[in-house]
Amino acid sequence: MTYLEFEKPLADLEGKAEELRVLASKGEGVDLEKEAAALDKKAEDMLRDLYKQLDPWRKTQVARHPERPHCKDYIEQLFTEYMPLAGDRAFGEDHAVMGGLARFNDRPCVVIGHEKGHDTKSRITHNFGMARPEGYRKAIRLMDIADRFRLPVVTLVDTPGAYPGKGAEERGQSEAIARATEKCLQIGVPLVSVIIGEGGSGGAVAFATANRIAMLEHSIYSVISPEGCASILWKDAEKMREAAHALKLTAQDLKKLEVIDRIIAEPLGGAQRAPAEAIAAVGEAISAMLGELEGRKPAELIRDRRQKFLNMGSKALG
Repeated sequence: MTYLEFEKPLADLEGKAEELRVLASKGEGVDLEKEAAALDKKAEDMLRDLYKQLDPWRKTQVARHPERPHCKDYIEQLFTEYMPLAGDRAFGEDHAVMGGLARFNDRPCVVIGHEKGHDTKSRITHNFGMARPEGYRKAIRLMDIADRFRLPVVTLVDTPGAYPGKGAEERGQSEAIARATEKCLQIGVPLVSVIIGEGGSGGAVAFATANRIAMLEHSIYSVISPEGCASILWKDAEKMREAAHALKLTAQDLKKLEVIDRIIAEPLGGAQRAPAEAIAAVGEAISAMLGELEGRKPAELIRDRRQKFLNMGSKALG
């Protein structure tokens, strides 16, 4: 288990409990198991206190935890008959974006998401979830297929933002993001989105311009990363804690602002501590959101989706 900076006292407690259990298994003390159980209880209480009122910066750290379940995990657990589709039919394949045809609750759909990877090799392969233009164009291609065959679309968002490299800019990064966002607004099928980790900048909006948007309890969704915001506003990336507070990037803030529709509760200590439980909760939320949209006509879905985002703009302008 990887512990975050603010979880260090918890790491010490859980480490001591594990040491006592190892000693008990070797028969070095009959009371050691009881002592370990007492430390477990103390650690659970500490974990509950730590996660009771996480500030925005700590939520950012949790959202970025490397052991949180990623897009691939959700697809493997929640979808059946998944058939991945690759390439944008223009330049090439982008491994930061995965998607294809699948079944959800035995109903055909299209699923699209950012994949960060789990270890060094896979993270490099998936470019840490930062999509290039061909990734967004692949998503557009998948949404076109969904629209043509009247299939609902589910998107799983987990990206620090679109890849800012020279090659990506030369191949039309901003244009690709804009067209993916436009395509979200155009398709006449139900579109639901879940922020499962980081929802960074336009790279996230391109997948999350949906009829229904949900966020995991400790995920984040913002126009820029706290570090990027601090670098621009204060010329000091170390002011990321202040930036995280100012950005209103938590699920709780965004629900109040009506940017998202629902918050999905996470297991105690975050999705990384009980991935199967978190994945199941996301599945229930997706099912509920698709249920709310079932039976609606294409024109109604398009109109409601566009109005949803127009309302956000008018609310922001006061």
